[in-house]
Amino acid sequence: MNQQTEKKTLTLKTLTKNNVWDVQENDIFRMWEGADKDIDIKDNARHYIDMIKSAFIVEELKDESPAMKSKYEKLGYTISQIRLGENSKIELAIKKKAIMRVNDLTYENIHHITAAKLIEVLDRNFGGGWESLSQSIRDIIERGFDISTTTLPKDRLHKPGGMYERKIADGYEVLEVAKGTWVEAIFAKAKPEMEKPKMKFASSPAPSEEEEEEDELPEDTYNKPDEDDIEPEEPTEFNDDDITEENYRTTFSISSDPDEEAEGLADYIEE
Repeated sequence: MNQQTEKKTLTLKTLTKNNVWDVQENDIFRMWEGADKDIDIKDNARHYIDMIKSAFIVEELKDESPAMKSKYEKLGYTISQIRLGENSKIELAIKKKAIMRVNDLTYENIHHITAAKLIEVLDRNFGGGWESLSQSIRDIIERGFDISTTTLPKDRLHKPGGMYERKIADGYEVLEVAKGTWVEAIFAKAKPEMEKPKMKFASSPAPSEEEEEEDELPEDTYNKPDEDDIEPEEPTEFNDDDITEENYRTTFSISSDPDEEAEGLADYIEE
């Protein structure tokens, strides 16, 4: 099922913190119109609004004057009424959250941006390179993208047939971060979103404490040399000519979970 068809079949009840990123402001209001007679929607309206807030900034307009609406529209909001009950309506202004900074990235939206967009976000926020990002941000990025990095002297990075050329040919986007006379290249390519297989195992009784002790084998240290007997290795001399894109520094990583709440803009709008 393609993304366009999936969007048409989404309803307020089937929205999740993940797929809500697939819809736009007008889609939200259309969904609400089609569900205004659903008793469950009426009784749990705040729950559905909170779900929408995963991907949208949502403001309830207390002042419904044309001047106030105009201010919100100039800021990119879409405004419409939603029904909370037979005699209850509220005016909502909603706007899709922009992904501009690395801190805007979440486990829910990371699959909804392209590699080119990721590179744009990284470029806007960068300073010290890939390792300068927090571990939590790197985990989020690596949930949605294959990431690899290499750091080489400027004149060797674009060497014909080298890693840079191969990665570009393989569909990776790249960000180059200057580090003096060296350059760190960060390569990114979107991973396909896959469901994790659910594995079931036959239940078995938990082992007793005595059985656990019997199963534990003592570590064999008979042939293990004492620390005092190990001679330190001679430090190797660093030579610029021995460095290639294959042996200098290339990193690959994996993933893990946080969630961020965007602040509303009502406080920033003067009446």
